[in-house]
Amino acid sequence: MAAAAAAALLLSGCALWDTPSAETQVFAMDTVMSLTIYGSDAQTALDQAVEDLYRWDGLWDVTSENSQIWALNHNAGEAVTLDGETADLLARAVELCQLTGGALDITSYPAVQAWGFTTGEYRVPSQEELDALIPLIDYTALTLEGATASLPQGQMVDVGSVAKGYAGAKLADGLRQVGVESALLYLGGNVQTVGAKPDGTPWRIGIQDPAQSQQTALGVVEVTDLAVVTSGSDQRYFQQDGQTYWHIMDPSTAAPARSGVASVTVVGADGTVCDGLSTALFVLGAEEGGRFWQENPQLEVEVLWVMEDGSLQMTPGLETSFHLADGQTQREVTVLSYE
Repeated sequence: MAAAAAAALLLSGCALWDTPSAETQVFAMDTVMSLTIYGSDAQTALDQAVEDLYRWDGLWDVTSENSQIWALNHNAGEAVTLDGETADLLARAVELCQLTGGALDITSYPAVQAWGFTTGEYRVPSQEELDALIPLIDYTALTLEGATASLPQGQMVDVGSVAKGYAGAKLADGLRQVGVESALLYLGGNVQTVGAKPDGTPWRIGIQDPAQSQQTALGVVEVTDLAVVTSGSDQRYFQQDGQTYWHIMDPSTAAPARSGVASVTVVGADGTVCDGLSTALFVLGAEEGGRFWQENPQLEVEVLWVMEDGSLQMTPGLETSFHLADGQTQREVTVLSYE
């Protein structure tokens, strides 16, 4: 993850400007995060951002017995009272589950466990085991009323598919409120920008080639005041008997999603939406995901699919802002068009 962070920061075009800045790296939400904030009071803003990240990590860590997500998952179906931010995060996540028709489902955690992605003890479950897991994946079973939530015994939620995007959006809003006009927040596979670079030019965010090492850039996307979120088959995976299995689960099968997609990058103003959609659009694939994108213009996002065969498909809004890296110009790129 640290190497990935360094690559993304390099491609974003960071350099030394006259504008005062503060920066740091932290480990939270199971990933290395790099925060760079520009402005006269950058250090104070950075300190608050780090404090917020550690607090959210404590609230939402699905593996920590002290977290609120753990309490919800292990309360034998009884209701628990949540922090306001946790309740808001869950509500936003459920909205995205509904909108995507369950392609995103935050109750897929039992499947993630069964495949060994929570412990690193990887295994391929039997079909009988998968068949038993499928009924446990059902976000509609989560009851959320204000700050009170409950979940049937045996089901578990994991907000990992939306938490970093939500955190990035919250941090960006907080920075804007205290007058920060330029910041780059790298939260694992999530990048949240505030404004433009201090020199007024767009941030250049690197998109990695999922078929190559994390140091290999596929291209860059230029953004200002937007989130850029990537979900890819190269982020967490294992190989067995010549087959590759990744952590992005298809809720309908309780198994790694097989849609012909190697990675999905979503660009938009709302980091929570971008984060959730990057998973959902991986599960849906480029064709069905493209129809979803066309039918939901209110989301105001653009999407780049990298297919398993190495070709690229993207929505029209990226045609001028996404650029292939040197050495990648032979790629087949299709700009989706809709009648």
